[in-house]
Amino acid sequence: MKFTEIEDIFSANRMRKYVNACGGNTRRAMTLYRYNLKLSQEMFTLISCFEVALRNRIDKQMTARFGGDWLRDLVMPGGAFYNDRNVERTKKIILNAYNELNNSGNYSHSKLLAVMEFGIWKYLFSNAHYRLTGRVLLQAFPQKPRSSAQVQYDHNYIFHELNFINNIRNRIAHHEPICFGNPVCIDSTYALSHYSRMMTLFQWMDIDAPTLLYGLDHVNKVCGQMMLI
Repeated sequence: MKFTEIEDIFSANRMRKYVNACGGNTRRAMTLYRYNLKLSQEMFTLISCFEVALRNRIDKQMTARFGGDWLRDLVMPGGAFYNDRNVERTKKIILNAYNELNNSGNYSHSKLLAVMEFGIWKYLFSNAHYRLTGRVLLQAFPQKPRSSAQVQYDHNYIFHELNFINNIRNRIAHHEPICFGNPVCIDSTYALSHYSRMMTLFQWMDIDAPTLLYGLDHVNKVCGQMMLI
């Protein structure tokens, strides 16, 4: 396919950044676009595994603390989130999802967990959410380092790390590139830094990521190939 046809399909504005990163070489730009799609696919596969693992580790801790329907119960009268304005947005998201499942006759705790956005799990580590949920969620990361005078490995640290992963997840979901540096050039740093964060958090959750992701993790390989185009 000719580059002019690619521009017509994906828009000249979208392709311009790829052309600039490739020094005006449109053939390389088309190749880079494909590599960005491949890298996005690889990263999203790992993020999907990470999200489910994180969700289940959180569920384990919260079930022990609040019972088997903890997510629903948080937003019901008497629940920890019911009357606190600091978690109002989270409460609305959970309650709307619960009502939709319940009204359709399909409610179960596992289904409610499954329809939650990644952002819900991230925000459970923010100050108000962490306090209201009994300050137990750091137990989902039993292998995290102990805090020191230099670094506090507390709930705020976890929140910020999850925020980075949430951001790249959203970039991929909205078809934004993850293959550029600043100034615009072909660069795998952004993707690899977020990949490293995920691998670290897997380890802190006491999950053997290399074994879990065997046959699925090709991020380093794709990054290496991309840098050679």
